[in-house]
Amino acid sequence: MSRSDLHPARAVILAAGFGSRLRPLTDHHPKCLTPLFGRTMLERQCAILTGAGIEDVTIVAGHMAEQLRLPGLKHVVNADYARTNMVSSLFCARHLLDGKRDLVIVYGDIVFEPRVLDALMAARHDIAVAVDKGWLDLWSLRMEDPVADAGSMRIGADGRLIELGRRPTPLSEIEGQYIGLIRLSAGIQEHIAAFHDGLGDAGPYQGKDKANMYMTTFIQLLIDNGFDVGAAFIRHGWLEVDSLQDLDAYEAAHRAGTLHALYRAD
Repeated sequence: MSRSDLHPARAVILAAGFGSRLRPLTDHHPKCLTPLFGRTMLERQCAILTGAGIEDVTIVAGHMAEQLRLPGLKHVVNADYARTNMVSSLFCARHLLDGKRDLVIVYGDIVFEPRVLDALMAARHDIAVAVDKGWLDLWSLRMEDPVADAGSMRIGADGRLIELGRRPTPLSEIEGQYIGLIRLSAGIQEHIAAFHDGLGDAGPYQGKDKANMYMTTFIQLLIDNGFDVGAAFIRHGWLEVDSLQDLDAYEAAHRAGTLHALYRAD
C-alpha cells in the first residue's frame, strides 16, 4: 500500500495575511515565503504534504498574491485579506468543502514533521485538531512569559475538545496547544459549510464579527454545537514563525544544535 492510499486527502494552506510582526521581511514577500534554515516555510510544508501522498494542494493568497502562483499549487485569492481573518480565507476556498475527500487545513506560518501529519490523519474524529502536549518547551524558547500568549485547551476523557483558544488563568487550563493544523473528514464538510452560512454577520464572536473571527473561535462554535472535534496528540515536531523574535530564537537554537529536541529541520 502506498502512502497516497493511506492519505486520500487534499490540503489548503491559509497564507493570505500580511505578517506584520515579520516586517521588514514581509514588505517584500508573503509570510509563508520567509526562509527557515535555508528553505521557505511553504517549501517545507509542501514537501511534507506531497511526501504523505497529498498532492492536491490549494493556497489561499492575499498579501503579494502573485508571488504565490507557483507550479504544483492551486491558487485562490482572498481579495479582502486586509479586513478579514483565517475563517474568511478558508471559505474563499469553499469549493474544497464538497465532501469528496478529507481536507487538511494548514496555517501558512507553521512547519511540521511528517509524524505530526500522520497523527492528524490517524485521528478518529470528524474534525481532528493537532494538539501539542509539549507546547511549553516551545513557548519557553519563543517568549519570556509562555503562559501570557497561550490559549486554553481542555480535553475530555474521550479525546474530544471541550474548550480552546480562550485566555487561560491557571496553567492547569492548558492541556495542550492548538498548532494551526486541522483535518476535516469528507462526510462532515458540507455540514460545516452550512453551519458557517447560518452564522449572523455581526456576531459578536469573542469580540469579532463573522468576517474577522479567529479559527479557534469557529472551532469552539463547532464544539458548542455538537460537532465531533477531537485532538490528534503530538509532542513537539513543529514550529510557528510569527515574529522576527521567533526566527532569531529558532536559528540560534539550530546553530547551537539544540533545536532537534523540538523540531527536526532536515
